Amino acid sequence: MGLKIDLKKGTEAVSEAFQKTSEISKKLSDTVQEKAKDLSEKNKTENYLKRLKKYNPLFPDEFYSGNFNLPNMIVIVDDAVRKGIDVCEGSIGWLSNEKGMEILHLYDEEVEKCGIKFVPAPVCDAVYYIDRFDRKRFIQTDCIFSKAQEEKLAELKHIAHSLGAQKCSIEISESSLVLDSKKKFVEEKLNLPFAKASETTSAEMNFSGKEKAKISGVIEAVFEGNKEPKEPELKWFSNDDTIKRLIEMRVNGINQIKSETLILEGSFSATMSQKTACAIDGAVGKIGAGGKVTMECQAIKENYSKLIFKIEF
Repeated sequence: MGLKIDLKKGTEAVSEAFQKTSEISKKLSDTVQEKAKDLSEKNKTENYLKRLKKYNPLFPDEFYSGNFNLPNMIVIVDDAVRKGIDVCEGSIGWLSNEKGMEILHLYDEEVEKCGIKFVPAPVCDAVYYIDRFDRKRFIQTDCIFSKAQEEKLAELKHIAHSLGAQKCSIEISESSLVLDSKKKFVEEKLNLPFAKASETTSAEMNFSGKEKAKISGVIEAVFEGNKEPKEPELKWFSNDDTIKRLIEMRVNGINQIKSETLILEGSFSATMSQKTACAIDGAVGKIGAGGKVTMECQAIKENYSKLIFKIEF
């Protein structure tokens, strides 16, 4: 009996097997391609997130959301600094943390829209710190102490005028102090430039105890006088008991005071604490925007100054 071979069926079987193999190969190829695509997309996403974390851009939706906590320090920068960086497209600046101080780097083109008042006029690369009395007002760090001094003097004149004074004078008394040798550098007077703030800057200063007062300025004002005093609005001296007692003696209408000399310690109306000043120095030094005189130096100088307020009714 001879063996019969069905060539047609054999061909069909081979064709079917080849087709199945091709389908399997195609599925495997598609799977590999899909996994490769997923991996590529995953890598792209991870790289994007890494760049997003690195550059930390701030976008308008977040800034103007009403829930954004404005940092205490702002640096105005040119938007060209980060031009061409994909994760920064559409942003209004970026956030950084330098020496524990959060900083908003705000693009100059956004200044007019942001609703923040900068004193003096905003300029690129300038550093501004928040006004302790107004969170929408920022003052350039280079002049924050001089601006505070101006405001204090104006407030004392306002007090005199409101209380119906005929005359007042304000003497600015500063102390020359010698820093302790533990600081590794000695300055005979605090109004001389200090070295730029460094990582070793301490929030505490020690002094040798040598102190000598000097009068650096006298301001006088003469008024017509007013028999009906009114209580003045206070800002810098709102917690100064000597000022509050003067106001009380003048406005209560009983045995009104005719003249008074008040010695107002700088520490009672400090622009900022020495610790805050030191933190600002550290942050400003880190971004390479330090001034000739450190904030800590100015805080110490203010702390050891006095305002001698003489008033006559």
